[in-house]
Amino acid sequence: MMQETEISTLGEFGLIERLTKNFEIKNKSTSRGVGDDCAVIHNGDMETLITTDLLLEGIHFDLTYVPLQHLGYKAVVANVSDVVAMNGIPRQITVSLGISKRFTLEHMEQLYAGIHAACDEYGVDLIGGDTSASVTGLIISITCVGEARKDDIVYRSGARDTDLICVSGDLGAAYMGLQLLEREKAASAGIKDFQPDFAGREYLLQRQLKPEARVDVLEELRKLDIHPTAMMDVSDGLSSELLHICKASNVGCRVYEDRIPIDYQTASMAEELNMNLVTAAMNGGEDYELLFTVPLTDHEKVAQMKTAKLIGRVTKPELGAYMVTRDDAELEIRAQGWNAFTNE
Repeated sequence: MMQETEISTLGEFGLIERLTKNFEIKNKSTSRGVGDDCAVIHNGDMETLITTDLLLEGIHFDLTYVPLQHLGYKAVVANVSDVVAMNGIPRQITVSLGISKRFTLEHMEQLYAGIHAACDEYGVDLIGGDTSASVTGLIISITCVGEARKDDIVYRSGARDTDLICVSGDLGAAYMGLQLLEREKAASAGIKDFQPDFAGREYLLQRQLKPEARVDVLEELRKLDIHPTAMMDVSDGLSSELLHICKASNVGCRVYEDRIPIDYQTASMAEELNMNLVTAAMNGGEDYELLFTVPLTDHEKVAQMKTAKLIGRVTKPELGAYMVTRDDAELEIRAQGWNAFTNE
């Protein structure tokens, strides 16, 4: 009898690694396959970057409080962000949908209004896709195609001992926005004409419902002549992304609790919900900020950045991955971010 293994014991990335480990690259044009933010295909003077994302109703989004227009925008941003995380330029997208009977033409027009707005914002062309009926709600699959010069592409595997670790923007706000929406959803149960209380929390809602890909960070990096050695976008949580870079680069890391960038609204919401703020910032996910490493020699350049800040350093692999707390204790970093297969 065949032994059966629960997918939840592997997690998303463990599952992908297990299923794809025996696939060998057959074509010289395939520069990089499974295992990074994008696949890379050699295409003359430029490399082609390809990424795809699947969003399912009830798993990745809840239409009780997510407007369809915002959902369309965010679905595009999630893919554009992967191309940006490779230091590439997004160029085209395809959109495929599974649509259940409860959705009307007007609903789909709202979704596509968001997709259109994101395409305009990031200079991306919609070039195709597919549609099908669905019996499980709304399903969205977007593929994004980008490009970059070979020497400009940044992988997860380039971090080296003594490199500096940086992250853009602030962390945890998207997660707190989700907690706020879930709280108000629960409070509205059975109440007609319920008015949610979002006063003073607008930034959290924006970070959850309408995030942006950090193209501006790449622009500042180029302006300061900084070329990251490794980079990822923070979609599943800082802890998970740090461990991905450490594994791909065969390094360890130290990040410092007091340097994790956190917005005031995030801190205030965490206190209101009696949640650990640093845990939310490390594991929340969906911030779509850029986590990157740079050579130690770029320390003065990094100090000039307005879009990102230094949060730690890369170490030798045998030193492991740890967060240094405010009282100088070391806590091992564990991947506690989003995992669709455990719904956590």
